[in-house]
Amino acid sequence: MPKIVDHEARRRHIADAVHRLIDAKGLDSVSLREVAAEAGISMGAVQYYFSTKDEMLLLALEHLNTRIRLRVASADQSDPLALLRVAILELLPLDENRRSESRIGLAFLARSVVADEVAEPLRAGLPYVMAFYIDQIRAAQAAGQVAADLDAEKEASILFAFAQGMVHPTLVGHYSPEAVVAAVDYHLDRLRAR
Repeated sequence: MPKIVDHEARRRHIADAVHRLIDAKGLDSVSLREVAAEAGISMGAVQYYFSTKDEMLLLALEHLNTRIRLRVASADQSDPLALLRVAILELLPLDENRRSESRIGLAFLARSVVADEVAEPLRAGLPYVMAFYIDQIRAAQAAGQVAADLDAEKEASILFAFAQGMVHPTLVGHYSPEAVVAAVDYHLDRLRAR
């Protein structure tokens, strides 16, 4: 009887191997051969799914975004301000898993300034993140949690820029995870209706 292969599981397995390589050695270390070795599969199996390194990198970036999105989606959806907090904290290097994801994300960000094929999904994804932040702020306003006179779009931009600005200093040890969480809570608290 022929072996049944779960192609989506195999692609995720390969994407996880790409993540481990980027996290350990940087994005330039990723090659079809290195990924095959890291994933414990043949080079032919990797080539079955990807004909180029760029295809493989794009899947790995998509997989990274999906992991974060699923964690946010699994949070309590009934409290918009608490959900916004979860969404922000999921993008920050507060534990080893998120530190790894942040290192991987920064590697993709660095590559995006010289590689349009990587920049495009980052450009395309930002409006979704901003819309999510704006929606949560507006829902919090409707629930009386956030001051009604605040501009949701401006506040979402400020929160996003603030959170992104915390990533690198936290990764290099300038801020502790506790200090980062306290700073996020401070910024969210200033939105609250008084």
